[in-house]
Amino acid sequence: MNKKKILIIEDEIKIGRFLQLELQHEGYIVDIEQDGRQGLEKALNEEYDLILLDVMLPSLNGMEILRRLRLASQVPVIMLTAKDDVMDKVMGLDRGADDYITKPFAIEELLARIRVVFKHKRIDSFKPNIIQVGNLILDMDQYSLTYDKNPIDLTKKEFDLLKYLMLNKGLVLTRDNILEKVWGYDYIGDTNIVDVYIRYLRSKIDDKYNKKFIHTVRGVGYQLKDE
Repeated sequence: MNKKKILIIEDEIKIGRFLQLELQHEGYIVDIEQDGRQGLEKALNEEYDLILLDVMLPSLNGMEILRRLRLASQVPVIMLTAKDDVMDKVMGLDRGADDYITKPFAIEELLARIRVVFKHKRIDSFKPNIIQVGNLILDMDQYSLTYDKNPIDLTKKEFDLLKYLMLNKGLVLTRDNILEKVWGYDYIGDTNIVDVYIRYLRSKIDDKYNKKFIHTVRGVGYQLKDE
């Protein structure tokens, strides 16, 4: 059984060393970085099973590290911080942290939370990355879409848009929400792009197979459902 590899990004030397020794005693392989930018670089360029991430760090804070990390990786992250403000916890979890523990903490509690994270990751690894709505099947690993076993060719943006709709099946999504999640915060261009791509998807799925999946909610946005 391969040993789990953990990266600690913590600028307090005594805390970092204490965590390293305790985790090594539990059988983990442990690296430490005290600088935020160097920690992010290490996290992005090496393979880790878990990152223990402090919030208050020199050169780059933990929240920004987490934001940038989530653009490229889904490695589990547990936030370690002296801050116990509710909004800090909410921000960390919203940005993709798997758990959040405030200092001071008992090492036994941290070890238990680490075991929970690894247990969830193990369960998730058995789940195929497939979304199905009726006879419409989207395979995220193969980047493919089929309807009743018939392949449907999609561009990358069409695929991303349909994936977002299918993941939120039954929910009414606004144009602004779709634009933000599929095209990104920094998108600059025609806001009608959402309507254009919805038409593309309808022509390839709804119209071709005479099956209405994508519904317009007037004055609001769109909803995907199987009727």
